[in-house]
Amino acid sequence: MSDLFKALGVPADLIKGISELNITTPSKIQAEAIPFLVNDGGELIAQAQTGTGKTAAFGLPLLTRIDPASEAIQGLVVAPTRELAKQIGKQLFRFTKYSDAKIFIEVLCGGDKIDVQISRLRRPTQIVVATPGRLMDLLERDALAIDRVEYLVLDEADEMLSLGFQKELRKIFELTAARRSTWLFSATFPERVNYLIKDCMQEGAKFIQIDQAQVVNRDISHRFAICDSAEKTDFISDFLKRQGEGRGLIFCRTKAGALILGKQLEARGHSVTVLQGDLTQLERDKVMRAFKKQRIQFLIATDVAARGIDIENLSFVLHHQPPEQLEYYTHRSGRTARAGKKGLSLVLLEPRERRKVDRLEEELGVFFKEF
Repeated sequence: MSDLFKALGVPADLIKGISELNITTPSKIQAEAIPFLVNDGGELIAQAQTGTGKTAAFGLPLLTRIDPASEAIQGLVVAPTRELAKQIGKQLFRFTKYSDAKIFIEVLCGGDKIDVQISRLRRPTQIVVATPGRLMDLLERDALAIDRVEYLVLDEADEMLSLGFQKELRKIFELTAARRSTWLFSATFPERVNYLIKDCMQEGAKFIQIDQAQVVNRDISHRFAICDSAEKTDFISDFLKRQGEGRGLIFCRTKAGALILGKQLEARGHSVTVLQGDLTQLERDKVMRAFKKQRIQFLIATDVAARGIDIENLSFVLHHQPPEQLEYYTHRSGRTARAGKKGLSLVLLEPRERRKVDRLEEELGVFFKEF
């Protein structure tokens, strides 16, 4: 299987590292992005949702282009959330386990002590993975310089813009003006992402668009159920009882709705916890740790709170309501059926919302069956 990545241009020492992670067959985005980024390294715009192997798609080529002899920051990866930034940093570190030359990677995000991060940045660092807010804080403190960055990677650009980081991203583009190229990955391309591309990236960028029918993972079974608002909690409770040991994520539109549903399901004896935007970082970490360690079976979350979370082996995603913005459906449903596994995405609709299924099918190229 290593020959498949070797044919894409990935060196043997990195192949040995990814083999230990059971990455043996390139995903579609990896097969298309890696040869271009390894051999050319130019501007890239790629459409790929979470869970499709994006980190290896940009991470392996980035590692091949870093000069370990230089102590300057040469690669900058920007991600929307702390969880995703840490996940990317951990993967890059694992990829380099058997590398001939040591490449130093630093993750910079909120929730960690900024003084500790400043101290670590005094060491040689070739790649920085950062969230926009913490990166800006550290730049204002002159804790690092990014003027010698050659490769700027934006992961989940649509989520960063929907979280309000447009000003920060434009500043990052400005401060890395001497870079060789930008690699932008986004699950969806709403107008705000297209404006960023037009204003901040070079013309003639290579565009990789995974077939629209594959933007939403083909291993996900999409279902919908019609029920009145007053019936939803009973429906969800019955559904959870039938899951056995299966674990899943339940999306609510609002913080208040998530908290109410959490109390209702807990009262019915379900192992649930709620992730919502008003939690402190410490509280958020506690919730995520309990869910990841499987002390809690079901997680209820709002769209904003769930940004960038990556939990393995979720058998389903349940939508208490359809998302307000259709592109969020891709992000929500992509939390299940990861790494080649199967998963279920179930949307609860009130009778008047039935037409929303037609819009999702038309715009995302997926097929829904009634549950």
